[in-house]
Amino acid sequence: MTTLSATSAPLVRLALPALLLGAVGIAFAPIFVRLSEVGPIATAFYRCLFALPLLWAWTSMEGRGKPQGQARPSTLRDHLLLAIPGLSFMGDLAVWHISITMTTVANATLLANFAPVFVTLGGWLLWRVKPTPMFLGGMGLAMGGAIVLMGESLTISSEQIMGDVLGVVTAVFYAAYILSIGRLRARFSTSVLMFWSTVYTTAGLLVCTLVAGEGLAIVSLYGLAILVGLAVVSHFGGQSLIAYALAHLPANFSSVSLLLQPAVAAVLAWAILNEPLSPWQGVGGVIILAGIFLARRGSKTPKPPAAGNSTTGAA
Repeated sequence: MTTLSATSAPLVRLALPALLLGAVGIAFAPIFVRLSEVGPIATAFYRCLFALPLLWAWTSMEGRGKPQGQARPSTLRDHLLLAIPGLSFMGDLAVWHISITMTTVANATLLANFAPVFVTLGGWLLWRVKPTPMFLGGMGLAMGGAIVLMGESLTISSEQIMGDVLGVVTAVFYAAYILSIGRLRARFSTSVLMFWSTVYTTAGLLVCTLVAGEGLAIVSLYGLAILVGLAVVSHFGGQSLIAYALAHLPANFSSVSLLLQPAVAAVLAWAILNEPLSPWQGVGGVIILAGIFLARRGSKTPKPPAAGNSTTGAA
């Protein structure tokens, strides 16, 4: 296990609570999408657009308070690097928001959260990060718990099969997002990374919305409130906490921990959308937590980047 400095240890201790709280924040996303009055891709666009002022204010305040902090994008290469998570998240949101309208919230959330498989595979193929047997056991246990949790809603039919397929495609995009965020957090601060990646996500989603022919008109204050809630709770809150945690926790473990999201989403869907919630789903939630604990025991905390090394961990 990597030995942590006195300065970095408190940050690492905060990383896991931040990651789990971020998972709760993004668990609200499918509920907001279902309640939105605009199209699914337009909803994703507004999610990012309305988060940008908050992210810009955060970046500006951090810049004034820490003039010698981590690098800000100043070259074409920097912006190309930041475009990778931005466009990956664009694909994740566009495909996932469509899948939510074509299958159940539980199905869409579960299949999108199969990302740990692709994160682990990607880490091994790209950077030779070899998972431990204990981590693989924890990942398998957590994913098994997710299947138990959502098992009653995992029905394959001609009416929802396309939505389920899109859920798996979402997992691939989200894996690319997690891997790229995890690498770039050593180069850029959380606020800088979130602001600029969201700029690219927003631009890409605007193009996707126009190509899909979805309208951008917000016709009521209720519709506006739903979109603002999605931006504040799920994007500014949830995704920022996850990006912070990825500087201090392994990407593959972080992706497993995000399997907490379908458990929270199932409870929210039951409470808000009246989707059924069975005792077996409670059992599945407990299994997920046990898998997360086992995966944490089998994971190593990444070594903090050396002071003054702005290129450490860049993708």
